[in-house]
Amino acid sequence: MHAKKAVCLLLAMCLLLGGCASAGNAARGAVGQPQFGNLFGGKGGKSDADASPYIAPPFADASFHGEEAANPGEVQIDLSATADGYIGVSARSGKRLKFQVIKGDQTYTYNLASDATPSIFPLQSGDGEYRLRVMENVVDSRYAELYVTSAYVTLTDEFAPFLRPSDYVNYSESSACVKKAQELAQTAGTPLGLVGKVYEFVCKTVKYDTKLAETVQSGYLPVPDETMKSGKGICFDYAALSAAMLRSQGIPTKLVFGYVAPDNVYHAWNMFYTEETGWATAKFEVTAQGWVRLDLTFAANGANAKFIGDGSNYADVYYY
Repeated sequence: MHAKKAVCLLLAMCLLLGGCASAGNAARGAVGQPQFGNLFGGKGGKSDADASPYIAPPFADASFHGEEAANPGEVQIDLSATADGYIGVSARSGKRLKFQVIKGDQTYTYNLASDATPSIFPLQSGDGEYRLRVMENVVDSRYAELYVTSAYVTLTDEFAPFLRPSDYVNYSESSACVKKAQELAQTAGTPLGLVGKVYEFVCKTVKYDTKLAETVQSGYLPVPDETMKSGKGICFDYAALSAAMLRSQGIPTKLVFGYVAPDNVYHAWNMFYTEETGWATAKFEVTAQGWVRLDLTFAANGANAKFIGDGSNYADVYYY
């Protein structure tokens, strides 16, 4: 792609299990909710009554094409959309399955349905050679390779993997969260304006689900529409809902999983890309190719300041 000026805004959110519970405890030691005001107001500071719509590009979907998939028995891997940044996988087995996306020294391991339900996974490591492995459970936590193939990927652009639905960010053009994002876009004016409106919407309408955080099982996947409907969720839910809303409106959005000091909380935050630069907020100055982390889950529920820091206490591990 041609060079672009970038403003990247990160809304940090904790993931689940131990990290999510720890973050929930931190949130209960709250310092209060943020004053949204002109937090994402940009230079114009227009009211909704004066603001123009943000016109999103055409909806970018992701689908499994079984007729185009390789078919070595019970495993199908659809490589027809690698240029768009994703692959589809379907497999049938009487045992538990996992799927690995490997490029260089980076391995992403996913749970895979064993009843042939298709899954969509991103090719988040950019252009190059990928190994794709379906793994079948042998005993306890041990897995053996059931099928392996490879693909050389050349993306249409670097943002392609982060503009579409996947198992982790599950939505469709008819989803309620997409309709809400379209509504917010009517007075957003710009991509950055829409980021602010989504931030405000999620912070004001979704509360932390402490009970779910204490009981959630490994393999949990969020349903953004359900999070919006119930008005509660764990941190993974916050991240998936925000990503679904923004991706659906053509704003590249990542889920970033990692750790936050000082308590080594396992955490997930959203990374957003816009071309706008040079805007200021009440608390932050965002410049071209600059990064700012805001903790949306903590912002929505109040937060202990030690978890926010200046951004240097965040360590990225995985991107989705």
